[in-house]
Amino acid sequence: MGGVCLFILAVVQSSGPLTVNGRRIVIAWPFIWLLLFFIIPFLIVFKISFSEARLAIPPVAPLFEWVSSTKNFVLTLSFNNYLFLFSDALYINTFFYSIKVAAVSTFWCLLLGYPMAYAISRADPVRRNLYLMLIILPFWTSFLLRVYAWVGLLKTDGLINNFLLNLRLIDEPLTLLYTDFAVYVGIVYSYLPFMILPLYSNLEKHDLSLLEAADDLGAHPITAFFKITLPLSISGIVAGSLLVFIPAVGEFVIPSLLGRSDQLMIGTVLTNEFFSNRDWPVASAVAIALLLFLLAPIKIFQYYQDRETEAAL
Repeated sequence: MGGVCLFILAVVQSSGPLTVNGRRIVIAWPFIWLLLFFIIPFLIVFKISFSEARLAIPPVAPLFEWVSSTKNFVLTLSFNNYLFLFSDALYINTFFYSIKVAAVSTFWCLLLGYPMAYAISRADPVRRNLYLMLIILPFWTSFLLRVYAWVGLLKTDGLINNFLLNLRLIDEPLTLLYTDFAVYVGIVYSYLPFMILPLYSNLEKHDLSLLEAADDLGAHPITAFFKITLPLSISGIVAGSLLVFIPAVGEFVIPSLLGRSDQLMIGTVLTNEFFSNRDWPVASAVAIALLLFLLAPIKIFQYYQDRETEAAL
């Protein structure tokens, strides 16, 4: 792989007609990656979503079947999987619960992440790099291990309950684990960096002379913040919120380890349909419906990203 990259770089840096071809090769790599690892898998899942479940390997009925009597291929499409999603209360409740959890978690990430990003952007360069390293540092540890560590913190005889009992703030252990609270804590802890980094990238580019001018004109710092800093950071807020909300909707690991067994999120239902129930068509329909729902937030994120890029240029 390294040799291929060096070859591409050499082609791009060369002069003459090969330069154009080399650039095309470099540009083609992302498209090849998307084709192999997104478009083709998506088309496979999309095809399965119109099929029917069968006790076979794979457990789906083929869409195209050869009919020997007519000597033709017959296309069989079933929309029952999508209709089932909108008629079954389990999927409807799970879908809205996932949206609620993602929205609440995004709100808390914004509430905690904005002051942190603001403080980092206003710190001196030496401390700023240290703070950024501390924000990124948790990514050096496995996501699964970081989430599982909260089990030891939140369980009845865990660190948090023992600490509160020793301080005599509570008389008996609190039920923290396997609750909605634990899910919120896990998601906020895991996705907080995704909120802080886009906000920091935005806040760090602000022209501080605007705040100095507001101060010279007698504006209170709080007034200057709400009239200057906050409006200028809208694109960072939207980008960070979507980076948290989009993956949080389909979260699977955190609800499985920290959440209630009687309240499932859409990621858990999707996994159960694939591996426990072996109902691949319904699971594929759930995945397609979730993707279609997330298309709007993704387009909004792309819009604000384009605006941020144009502003930087």
